[in-house]
Amino acid sequence: MIKFVAAGLWLCAVTIGAVYFSFQMSTASSNQEPPAPLLGGLDYVGTPVISVPVLTDKGIVGYILARLVFTGEPEKLHKLSVPAETLFADQLYTYLFANPALDFTQVKTLDLDALRNGIRDSINKRVGEDLIDDVMVQQIDFLSKDEIRDNAMTRRSGPTKVPSLGKDGGGEKPAH
Repeated sequence: MIKFVAAGLWLCAVTIGAVYFSFQMSTASSNQEPPAPLLGGLDYVGTPVISVPVLTDKGIVGYILARLVFTGEPEKLHKLSVPAETLFADQLYTYLFANPALDFTQVKTLDLDALRNGIRDSINKRVGEDLIDDVMVQQIDFLSKDEIRDNAMTRRSGPTKVPSLGKDGGGEKPAH
């Protein structure tokens, strides 16, 4: 009988020690410094593909197709009264359409870092605080008017015919 009581007391002591140790470890891990940028702690908000016309004195010369990902602190992103995707897509369209310094027809003079910083700064200025930490490019393409016309003509010419392999398609009929 004494063995059962001693085993019960031993089991209680071990359980209390394990609970105490687990609480000590959980509070120690919560006192760590926040993770470095790009290693965690940021939310990522992507935009859908946005098509922006490029206008010159001659009219429309092509279209910019862009899809970007924005990073920001979750607390600030959740404070927005409109969905973040909508705000970012609107500001991206506005920046690309209304910025005369951007010339996507001249690839050699296009500064991607300046484009990213300009988009980030325009969103932060519109919101009134540093909402966006970084802008990452998922896709940026420029399609000239001629390229679009060529693609449309190719599609209109109809599907290409695939040669058949005989009267019945060249294969045996599957057994059911």
